[in-house]
Amino acid sequence: MFRYTIGWVAILSFFLTSCVTPGMSGRVGPKTSGELKAVASKQVGIAEQKLDIIVPVFDPGIPETDEEMAEERIWPELRRAESVRFALKLKEELEKTGQFGAVRVTPDAEATGDIYVMGEILESNGKDVDFRLDVYDIAGNRWYSDSYVHEVGERFYTNIRNQGKDPYQPAFQEAAADLVERLKSVDAGTIALLQKVTEMRFANNFSEDAFKEHLREEDGRFELVSLPAETDPMLERVRAIRIRDQLYVDNLQTHYQEFNNKMETSYMLWQEKAREEQVAFEEAETAATGRAIAGGLLMILAIGLAAAAGNSGNSGRSTAAMAGGIAAGVGAAAAFSGAFRSNEESKLHADTLDEMGQSIDGELAPQVVEFEGKTKELTGSAAKQFADWRAFLKTIYEQEKTPVKQL
Repeated sequence: MFRYTIGWVAILSFFLTSCVTPGMSGRVGPKTSGELKAVASKQVGIAEQKLDIIVPVFDPGIPETDEEMAEERIWPELRRAESVRFALKLKEELEKTGQFGAVRVTPDAEATGDIYVMGEILESNGKDVDFRLDVYDIAGNRWYSDSYVHEVGERFYTNIRNQGKDPYQPAFQEAAADLVERLKSVDAGTIALLQKVTEMRFANNFSEDAFKEHLREEDGRFELVSLPAETDPMLERVRAIRIRDQLYVDNLQTHYQEFNNKMETSYMLWQEKAREEQVAFEEAETAATGRAIAGGLLMILAIGLAAAAGNSGNSGRSTAAMAGGIAAGVGAAAAFSGAFRSNEESKLHADTLDEMGQSIDGELAPQVVEFEGKTKELTGSAAKQFADWRAFLKTIYEQEKTPVKQL
């Protein structure tokens, strides 16, 4: 009887074991964040665990009305040019740290990356620079927000060691150092997980039906709830498209760098002269005399407002120049012209900065892009061309994507 019982137990045990699918357990439902971290860490190699940074062109911080521009002494064309230059300077300092993957300047925040560093220019007058940065990750989490202020010393331009250096550079160095410090608090598993969110958001942009199950969104924040199989043909397809997209954005870097190179000489001369005028303006305010104020008003207002009517040929800008000139006081234009437009060489630099600022929103050279035998001509601004490029990629994906389910 005992042997008979043992025999039935053995048979029942074998039967129950054989009913369990290999690799399965009693655990059901989505993985925990810790488990997803472990999976992501295995899929992302150690050498690849560096976050890609997107630095959109800075918000130039230009007031809405001509009166506000006159009051704040803002030269709008110059600010627009600075919006690109500041983004490039921050990119350079971030790259120098060696702590990040690719650092790319983009027309806006529509590009794909792991971290977004959004900048706004608050002040730039040659003597003082002030800009704010808001840092977010691709999951929609705000890492931090901070302002960076630097005052150019009175002996900066007399020190031969500073020749060729940007007087604003310390502010960008500090900003890069802060991001590196923040990165130290992020473990490798979190970095790998964040990179997977980046991949899924990019994939979601091309095929929401196929990839939306892997992400949960709430109030602009994204949480990874699962991962597709590494052999998923649709994922492999998206990865190929993403590589091509990255190459396109890499090519944009050349455009922005060429833009900055063209304005380099004129801009650095402006910085030096503008510092002198800012100091004079502050001294005039302290003296609180009408004559001193009229004689020491900031050069920026002269170039951007008092002299704008004569240089632009634009009726709207002429009106703004007239209003600004009245607000600044009689005689201010004459004081300004002596600061930066006293000779043909200086006038050439001022006109160059005007032209560069106006070209920020202008058209890039038309280009014909190609992907897997299909071509598309892109025209318009950098932002428009990038948007059209993304639409082109989506069209190709829709035409050639693998069906979600095999029938």
